[in-house]
Amino acid sequence: MTVDELKSIARNSGVVGAGGAGFPSYAKLTDKADTVILNCVECEPLLKLHRQLLALKAAQIVKMLDTVRETIGAKEAVIGIKGEYRETIEALAPVVERYEKVRIHKVDAAYPMGDEVILIYETTGRVIRPGGLPIDENVVVYNVETMYNLYLAVTEGRGVSDKLVSVAGAIDNPKTIRVPLGMPVADVVKAAGRVTVDDAVFLIGGPMMGYIGNASTVVTKTCNAIIVLPRSHKLVQSANKDLGIEKRRASSACCQCRTCTDLCSRHALGHPIEPHRVMRAVANNDTSDLSVFKGAMYCSGCRICEKYACPQGLSPASIIQEFKKAQRAAGIPVEKVEAAPVMSGRQERKVPVHRLAQRLGLAKYDRETSIDNDCIYAKTVRIPLSQHIGVPAGAVVASGDMVKKGQLIGEAAEGLSVNIHSSIDGRVTSVDEHEITIISSKES
Repeated sequence: MTVDELKSIARNSGVVGAGGAGFPSYAKLTDKADTVILNCVECEPLLKLHRQLLALKAAQIVKMLDTVRETIGAKEAVIGIKGEYRETIEALAPVVERYEKVRIHKVDAAYPMGDEVILIYETTGRVIRPGGLPIDENVVVYNVETMYNLYLAVTEGRGVSDKLVSVAGAIDNPKTIRVPLGMPVADVVKAAGRVTVDDAVFLIGGPMMGYIGNASTVVTKTCNAIIVLPRSHKLVQSANKDLGIEKRRASSACCQCRTCTDLCSRHALGHPIEPHRVMRAVANNDTSDLSVFKGAMYCSGCRICEKYACPQGLSPASIIQEFKKAQRAAGIPVEKVEAAPVMSGRQERKVPVHRLAQRLGLAKYDRETSIDNDCIYAKTVRIPLSQHIGVPAGAVVASGDMVKKGQLIGEAAEGLSVNIHSSIDGRVTSVDEHEITIISSKES
């Protein structure tokens, strides 16, 4: 198989990053890479699907990982995994032994180890310069579920039509289940178990970088978790804060202790992001030094500064994200610059995930969970035509059409785009520029 053939399969099958922003996987495939990294770190508390899937499908995933390595001509493939994932490593080790150019690299249970910039440094010692991409250092990174989706696309011609989701938090039976794309969150939670709190709120994604959804929010290709929390929980309260008030709090309460910067994972790798300087500029309404605001563009959005580091409970990450958004809207590019030397005390500044869970008020929800890899039933799905970075797909079905699971319903557009497939058998009931609604033709 050639690189172009593999890229075509990935694009046509709709394979994108199964988490994060959903970067189309075909666009990462290049013969410039000498290293392929499989990301099985899953650094946010309560997320477990990647370690569970890798343990369950180790043979298939490692085979695809080595196929990607061989196809692009990379020298090695590295599986970055937390050393504490013992059961997964036990399932993985005998499989890896069959592949000469695949190795396991155990990393610390620290946050945000899943950030590909951090993981690349931990596994290869290479620093991705600020504003750069992994390929600048001849590396490509895929997470576990993305690699499994690529395996299904290559071996079975299967398009991406469902998603593994960890359902956790205030629920009696936390588990990881496979869900049809477009299924409403409330239906997913109901299929997983019984909610144990009144007035529940759904946190979509991880507790650090996720967002508050509602009952009708739908599962997409990037949805890794649904965390059920009481409305009174601190994470819910912080998600609903007023940014104007937070800026005034910065003026009155920021003591310039530098803890936000000292614990910033990207800063520790020499990136010019200094949250304490942003807070100082906001507190003093000082725009004289533009380097402060340019530095904000290098923030990874991990929110350590806001949800863990700040002793005053201030919101540097939220303020930084506002500056980033404004600069992007103004068309200001992120410049590639040289990184400063890696901080000598970086190891001591890592944030332990289990301590983070305690700080976030999530430790009591960190329980053993099972995985069910058989896709559950959905009566109705609303499938977005954009579930990835880039150009949305264009609908190729009309209201009234009968479709099968896996059938093409959205065709990749020109530019960075991928196909979209039906997640159930059924009848199309509506189509617009944003989504396609399908009602199942089968009974549960």
